[in-house]
Amino acid sequence: MITTDDLSIQRPTEHRTLLREIGVAVAGFIAMCLVILFKAPQLLEPDDYAYRASIVALSEGHVLLTNAQYLALKAQLTASGGISQWVHLASGKWISEKNPGYPFFAVVFQWFHALRGAPLLYGAFASGGLFYGARRWLGKWGGTFAVLLYCSSGAALTFAWRSTMPTFTDASFIAAGAGILLGALLSHDVATRRRLWLGVLAFLSFDAAVFIRYTNMFALAVGLVAVVVCYKAASLKRSMLIAWVGSVVAFGVFDLIFNKLVYGGFLKTGYSAGEITFNIASILPNLERMPKYLIESTPMLVLSLATIIWVVVRLVQSRSANVKPLKRDRARRDGLVALFLMLGWFAMWGLYSMYSWTVNQTLGNVNSVHVIRFYLPALGMIALLAAWFLKQLPKWTAPILLVIIGALGVVSFHSLTGAQGGPGGGPGGGPGGGFGGPGGAPSGQLGKPSKGSTPPSGGPGGLGGPGTNGGPPGASSGNAN
Repeated sequence: MITTDDLSIQRPTEHRTLLREIGVAVAGFIAMCLVILFKAPQLLEPDDYAYRASIVALSEGHVLLTNAQYLALKAQLTASGGISQWVHLASGKWISEKNPGYPFFAVVFQWFHALRGAPLLYGAFASGGLFYGARRWLGKWGGTFAVLLYCSSGAALTFAWRSTMPTFTDASFIAAGAGILLGALLSHDVATRRRLWLGVLAFLSFDAAVFIRYTNMFALAVGLVAVVVCYKAASLKRSMLIAWVGSVVAFGVFDLIFNKLVYGGFLKTGYSAGEITFNIASILPNLERMPKYLIESTPMLVLSLATIIWVVVRLVQSRSANVKPLKRDRARRDGLVALFLMLGWFAMWGLYSMYSWTVNQTLGNVNSVHVIRFYLPALGMIALLAAWFLKQLPKWTAPILLVIIGALGVVSFHSLTGAQGGPGGGPGGGPGGGFGGPGGAPSGQLGKPSKGSTPPSGGPGGLGGPGTNGGPPGASSGNAN
C-alpha cells in the first residue's frame, strides 16, 4: 500500500528525473547544432539555388517576379551561382518551380541574416514534439531517446546543415506533428481544452509540412485516419474531432486559393505536366539500390525495423491465456501505435519507391546526398519506433547504442557533405556565409535589371511563355522539391 509519505518522496524524484531527461535531450540537440555550424555552408545542387532565390525575393516582399525583377535578382546572385529551376508562367511572371512553402518559413531568418538558424529552430520544435509524444508512450527516457535518435543521423545533420533546402524543415514539422498527436491521443488525464489545442497544433504542423512538400499529404492522411480509428479508444470528444479536421480543411482551402492566385489554377504547381513521374516499374530498381544509402545515412532504420518485428511477436504472444491483462493491454497499445507510425513511414517511402528520377540517379557513380532527401520526411516516425526498441533493452545498452549511432551519424554527415561543390562545379557558398548561410542578396535591389543584363532564356517561348531559365552550369530539373 502506497502512503502519503511515499507519494511525497516520489514526486520530487520524478521531477528530478524529468529534468535530467530534458537536460540530456537538450544537450543532444545542442551537439547537433554545433556539428552543423562548425562546417561552412555550401550549395550542393540546383535546388539550393532555386530555393535561395525564392527566399531572397520573398525577403523583399515578392512571391512572383516581373521580368525586370527577375533579371535584377539573377544579376545579384550571379557571383554566387545565380538562379536555377525557375519558371516563366503564362501570366508573364517568374517563380521557382519548387513547392512554395519553405521560403515563408525561412524568410524571417533571412531578414536577420541568420538563415542557418531556420532548420535548427524547426528541429527544436520537432524535438519538443517527439519528446512529448515518446515520453507519453514509452515513459521515462523514451522522449530523450527519440530526440537523440532524430538529431544524430547523418541524413538529419546533412539537411539541417543545408539551410537553402526545405528537407529538414518539412521532416521536422512531420516529426513534431506525429509526436504531439501521439501525446494528445494518449493523454487521457489531460483537460479537454488542452488536448484539443495540442491536436490542432499537431495538424497545423502536418499542414505546414504539406505546404513545403505536397507529397507529405500522406503523413497528414495517416494522422487523420489514426484519429478516426482511435476516436473511442482515446476517449476523444466531438469538439476535438471537429477542430482537428477543421484545421486541415481550412488549410486545404487556403492552399487551393494560393495555387489559383499564384499559378493560375487550383491544382496547378510550378512543375510542368509529366516533369515529376512515379511508376510501378521504378519500384524494383529503387528497392535494390536505395536501402544501402538509407541505412548508411540513417542507421537507426535497423532498430525501427526490429521494433516492428518485436511488436508483432509480443502482440501474438499476448493472445495467450497466461498473459496478464495489463501486459496484454500494453502489447495492444504498442501494436496500434507502431501500426500508425509504420503506415506513415511506409506510405511516404512507398510513394518514392516509385519515383523514376531516383532510379536514374543511382546508376554509375552515385552521390547519395541527392537521393536520400526524398525519404527524410519519415525520420520522426522512424525515431519513435527506434526509441521503443531502446526502451526494451537493459539500461546500460541504450547509451552505448546511442553513442555508436551518433558517431556513425557524424561520419556519414562529413561523407555526404565532403568535397562538394555547386552544380557543375560552381561555387558552394557566397557572401553572407557563417550563421547567415549561403550567399544572399542586398535588400531593395529588385526594381530594375542591372547594366548589361541579358534576357533570361532556356524555356520554350523565351520571355513569352512557360519555361525554365538556364541556371548555373550543370543545373538539371526533374527532382521533386
